[in-house]
Amino acid sequence: MGLIARHVEAAGIATLCMSSALDITRAVNPPRAAFLDYPLGHTTGKPNEPELQRAILVAALEAFDSLQTPGSVKILPFRWSEDDEWKRTAMLEGDTRLPRFDTPQYQTEEDRLRAEASGAATCPVCEISA
Repeated sequence: MGLIARHVEAAGIATLCMSSALDITRAVNPPRAAFLDYPLGHTTGKPNEPELQRAILVAALEAFDSLQTPGSVKILPFRWSEDDEWKRTAMLEGDTRLPRFDTPQYQTEEDRLRAEASGAATCPVCEISA
């Protein structure tokens, strides 16, 4: 994503990469990034916690104003749990994310209905990356 972000930035469009892998993000060196110390697959928060997800996204988007040096990473202050035991579990159990699909997946039936009601034949992001 960092390479794509650099090309998009070169075209004059500001980008922000969200990450849960700080070492990889720093190695890829996107123009600007926000790091959330959460398990992989949860870059914008915990499932079914829309208030937390919104707070994380708002904090991340503030990086557009606060990060002035290319390659800067904003460390977001949110914590997955009171302790870091989840990191040990993640290392021992490996990647427990759900498989990826070629078709949209929704958190709730309401999300699916809202997306279908928008009238978009396909996801705009998916069209760009296809």
